Amino acid sequence: MAVNPLSVLVVDDEPALREVLSLRIEDWGYRVTTAADAHDAERLIEGSPPDLVLTDVVLPGTSGVELLKRLKRYDDRLPVILITAHGNIDAAVDAMKAGATDFLTKPLNYTALRELLERTSNDLRRREQTSALVQRLTTAGGPGGLVGGSRAMRKLYRTVELLASSDAPAIITGESGTGKEVVARAVHQLSSRRDGPFIAVNTAAIPEGLIESEIFGHEQGAFTGALRARAGCFELAHGGTLFLDEIGEMPLALQPKLLRILEDGRHRRLGGSKELSFDVRVLAATNRRPSEAVRDGALREDLFYRLNVFELSLPALRERRDDIPLLTQHFIHEFVRKHQSRVEGVSDDATVLLQTYEWPGNVRELRNVIERAVIVARTGWIEAEHLPPYIQALQRSGSPTLVLPGGITLAEAERLLILHTLERVGGNKAEAARQLGLDVKTIRNRLKSFGQE
Repeated sequence: MAVNPLSVLVVDDEPALREVLSLRIEDWGYRVTTAADAHDAERLIEGSPPDLVLTDVVLPGTSGVELLKRLKRYDDRLPVILITAHGNIDAAVDAMKAGATDFLTKPLNYTALRELLERTSNDLRRREQTSALVQRLTTAGGPGGLVGGSRAMRKLYRTVELLASSDAPAIITGESGTGKEVVARAVHQLSSRRDGPFIAVNTAAIPEGLIESEIFGHEQGAFTGALRARAGCFELAHGGTLFLDEIGEMPLALQPKLLRILEDGRHRRLGGSKELSFDVRVLAATNRRPSEAVRDGALREDLFYRLNVFELSLPALRERRDDIPLLTQHFIHEFVRKHQSRVEGVSDDATVLLQTYEWPGNVRELRNVIERAVIVARTGWIEAEHLPPYIQALQRSGSPTLVLPGGITLAEAERLLILHTLERVGGNKAEAARQLGLDVKTIRNRLKSFGQE
């Protein structure tokens, strides 16, 4: 995806150096404006802010360091590179503390300068892509905080909204980690019960000896250790929604009791004689196909039919890979606040790996991977090296598979294909050109348009 070339403001009181820098930087494909002092620089920035400022430390009137401080008050994210003489290193160090991106010493190393400009150009392009993702998050988000704009998720959103408009029970199916409880909460939040409680119970996580008490409650003295009466989940969820996860793991002996509650809304606590009535909407979930659980004898057929008024089937993450960038940015936003880091987004190489990996743990696994990456990276961009070794291994294995997200432009597909091919061949442009049926010059021109050459 081509982007506008980086615009650079060069600030120096030496006309000869301004001219040399201007010619060099323009020759590298960037747009350049120049200023002789801080006053001219600020005037130009007010009219047309550049993408980067390259300024000498020693300027007439206001110093480059003071200019830096003023610019940072104007735009904290504006990259500023300082040029200093060898004898003025201390001032450059102070400037770095004040927020300078980097500094170069005279005589200038133009190779180092070009690398800094390339790095800044890449960061700018990444920020533009990240801003586009953030914008998509506001438009492609689903009901109840669900995230994704893929066809599979749009279909799910319609079903969630339909289910929320009724009070019928439902079974939510999907692999482990696909977000069954998140969907159940979305249904609850959209329903007329939104002001009531949402109670979630994982029936597979409760010891068999305690599950009846957990779900139905018990009276004082009902069993050894029952020192006081305790309300069950149905009582706690009165007026709201009860989410029973892994319903196929509930002991068969308890399933008839659950069926009776669903049918008449009444039950007795364990050890009690008084019938309690309550108003609860039940959503159940399983990572198995309900019909298979019935066939295997893990789920009573009559209970299955009572719950299965609606069935919501959640897609695995590998079936909606085009949602991975959106989900990734969503989790970055969450964990940047939690861990007080300054991560902005994900690099192209890391994005390719995230969209190539199979995600057996689905969205839950992606969430954990991004939290780890935010902690490891701390600032800037999540690179491939910040991902777990088992995902990095895809890069080393040179996986020939490139999964393109749906809905992208032809230009973006071309960019991902070229970057993926270069990644597989270790950055060898000639070999990448051979594999893609292009010449090296075309590869270089494409990379230049991507801001990566």
